[in-house]
Amino acid sequence: MNKPLGWTSFQLVKKVRYMAKVKKVGHAGTLDPLATGLLILCTGKATKQIETYMGQEKTYTGCFRLGESTPSYDRETEVDARFPTDQLSMEALDAVRKSLTGEIEQFPPAHSAIKLDGKRLYESARQGIAVSPKARAVHVLEFEFTKVDLPDIYFRVRCSKGTYIRSLVHDFGRALQNGAVLTELCRTAIGDFQLASAWEIASLETAIKAQKSIPSE
Repeated sequence: MNKPLGWTSFQLVKKVRYMAKVKKVGHAGTLDPLATGLLILCTGKATKQIETYMGQEKTYTGCFRLGESTPSYDRETEVDARFPTDQLSMEALDAVRKSLTGEIEQFPPAHSAIKLDGKRLYESARQGIAVSPKARAVHVLEFEFTKVDLPDIYFRVRCSKGTYIRSLVHDFGRALQNGAVLTELCRTAIGDFQLASAWEIASLETAIKAQKSIPSE
């Protein structure tokens, strides 16, 4: 499925469950509400394969803005600091990009769905409770700029399971002693599954209705 902007992953699961009249539906890898793109849904017995899909490499495209920071590392929260960007050089940007490629350690965003002591991080963050998630090792296989129009940088990333693009962006800004906020994110691939082959909600709904209208023999 192509998850629309503003939808949670669970909202899409509920929508497909309702459209297909299937009780058992799950997704393989959460997308934030402000992200769009490929979300694999499994139904019925296929839900047993979710972990297999979640473990595959993922590809993202998007944009981040230098010179700003937010608590959530994206546009979910308000800007809490601003930094000058006129001194940033292409050489410096490339050096940081290369340093964030390969095996790296990153901290999940405080505004994320990861559980700590049985509670999701974003629940604590929204209540103003400070949390300290542990760093995790991830693999960024490819990190390339597709367009640089400062303060905006457009990018493509191919990475391992568990990589937070918001954290990657935040770390990019911190390495420059600056700020960086994710402004756009689209997941374009999960393993061999491509966004170009994904269902739109309206198209799937039409196909399901057409199938149900065919008389059974």
